[in-house]
Amino acid sequence: MYRVMLADDEGIVIDALNFILEKNFDGKCSIQSAKSGRDAIELAEHFRPDIVFMDIQMPGINGLKAMEEIHQENPNTVFVIVSAYDKFDYAKEAMRLGAMCYINKPLEKEEIIRTMQKAMQHVDELHEKRSRDLQVREKLEIVVPIIENGFIYSIMFQKDRLGSLTEYQGLLDLHADNGFVMVLRCGENGHHETVENPVGTGIRIQGQYPKLREIVKSYFTCMLGAMMGNVVTVYVPWDTLDPDKEYENRIQVIERARQMCRELSQKLNARFQAGIGAVKTLAEAQESYSEAARSLEYVRGAVIHVKDLPLTCNYENNYPIETEKALFDALEEGNEQQTRLKAMDFFQWMQDTYPDHPQDIKLKVLEFVLQAESMEYINGGMYYRFTSRSEYLQTIQELTDYAALQEWFLQKLLVVCRNIANKRQEAAVDTIQTAKAYIRQNFARDICLDEVSEQVQISPYYFSKLFKKETGTNFIEYLTGVRMEKAKELLKGTQMSMKEISQAAGYSNPNYFSHTFKKNVGISPSEYKEGKA
Repeated sequence: MYRVMLADDEGIVIDALNFILEKNFDGKCSIQSAKSGRDAIELAEHFRPDIVFMDIQMPGINGLKAMEEIHQENPNTVFVIVSAYDKFDYAKEAMRLGAMCYINKPLEKEEIIRTMQKAMQHVDELHEKRSRDLQVREKLEIVVPIIENGFIYSIMFQKDRLGSLTEYQGLLDLHADNGFVMVLRCGENGHHETVENPVGTGIRIQGQYPKLREIVKSYFTCMLGAMMGNVVTVYVPWDTLDPDKEYENRIQVIERARQMCRELSQKLNARFQAGIGAVKTLAEAQESYSEAARSLEYVRGAVIHVKDLPLTCNYENNYPIETEKALFDALEEGNEQQTRLKAMDFFQWMQDTYPDHPQDIKLKVLEFVLQAESMEYINGGMYYRFTSRSEYLQTIQELTDYAALQEWFLQKLLVVCRNIANKRQEAAVDTIQTAKAYIRQNFARDICLDEVSEQVQISPYYFSKLFKKETGTNFIEYLTGVRMEKAKELLKGTQMSMKEISQAAGYSNPNYFSHTFKKNVGISPSEYKEGKA
């Protein structure tokens, strides 16, 4: 049913339009009329017409002004301008306001019918577009929280987080390279401004997560993770790292977070507290998360910011903290080139900045080497012996020039880097060799990636990536290759039937076996057996 409004100050025109529409579109139209611009505006407010036939010249508010008013409240209404004045300026203004067409009086029956059909088609197209838009929005309401949760998970847990975070950055249309993490915690009011019954409250609030999400997003442009127990992690993109505005921005964020916690507490009937980490680059977002989580241990009211607590280390202005972080990231990744580069950069900074402080430089060198070797122990790249570093103090004390000290420093770090990389590679190779052996022993059965990954005690997702990296092929391709080699061996060296060979090669369906063999070898099993390879 199309809602049609006829707006004209001539009753005979309204009657004529009404007669033509009812006769030719019987049962498809609900028609109402107005005889002035003001009446048309008031009628449109509650009638909400799909199609309007609007006369330009009406007493009081003219048709163009009425159309402009109606369009503001009903942007999808289709307008047909009807006028006895064939003036270009009127037509031009009508089209600017969104009119579908402009027809002149006296009205002709055929033209009214054609115009009405065109208007109905236009209304249908608008409805379909709106329906598609609503479907997309509905899907986004489901998908976006899943993507946001993956983004938050990467911040919290993944070691190779920058790569995955960059992918999520594109999916979420996130342009800011900086941001901070806020961790929300809920519970019941306890003694000394603490929260109690976290498990029970978390279970109850879980059912109200959409409402929690809506409230948080009304205060911050942000990404929310799923509710984990009674905790929700939030990432807030931030445009700037300007140190001159740090305090001002921090106060602003804290006050907004207080208001948010107050509304959450009122509308979800629980007590909410927030710990807030410092603004950092996306690559350092995990540090902001750690700061936010640690800050919650100290919160007594609703909100606490890490910068208000003695939890962070403040460095002298020119200290190359980014170089230090990059050096230890490179060590942990086993990246020898970057380790060498960042170690030399850091040593050069020490030598340029404190040339007359050799003891301090030696202490820093020793600190870094010991820290690197501790990382090596943790990563399984070195066997710990209590006395293995007994000569370090004496060695660096005996080094009399910076070139020799730099060389000792660099070599120690490169040894750590190589050991970490080698251990990781050895572990990967051992895992893949075990997996390959299992595949070769069991290819005749219907084995799958999940089964093999369980044998090597690695998650299917990580095993899949590791297998591809180490072998250059994916699991299915490798399994198929093993089966094809067995099939070739049996086709050439035995008199087994094709059915027996397909089963021995791991295929219960001979037709599927033949199809797979031809796809991978280039000829059919029969042709291969006949020596046509």
